[in-house]
Amino acid sequence: FLFQGLGGKDFESVIDAMKEHVLEPNTMIIKEGDDGEELYVIEEGVLDCYKKIKPDQDPIVVKTVNPGDVFGELALLYNCPRAASVSSRDKCVCWSLDRETFTHIVKDAAMKKRTKHEGFLEKVSLLETMDAY
Repeated sequence: FLFQGLGGKDFESVIDAMKEHVLEPNTMIIKEGDDGEELYVIEEGVLDCYKKIKPDQDPIVVKTVNPGDVFGELALLYNCPRAASVSSRDKCVCWSLDRETFTHIVKDAAMKKRTKHEGFLEKVSLLETMDAY
């Protein structure tokens, strides 16, 4: 869903900016509470997302991610610390996209799409009296 609004050229820029990461089993790629600078797309393997529910207890698995899934995007979308730790269950291949590229390409494409839709909606007579927000 993050990349749906991208045109061909923007999508190619995203692909070109991605870096490959090969993870051995039990490699922690994201640590809960850290700053998030990348999101990841899984090509191969399975990773588990762990969250510490209570300070005096061990983290528990709250989600399992598989090939084709994206993780780590929340920290980029909302500029907040990592919400969970993520560790490879087996050997994995993931592709990362850095914050700067994400912001410039993906967020800008979403804003362009929103502006286009707003422009269209402003021309709909039924909606003329409505506030944009």
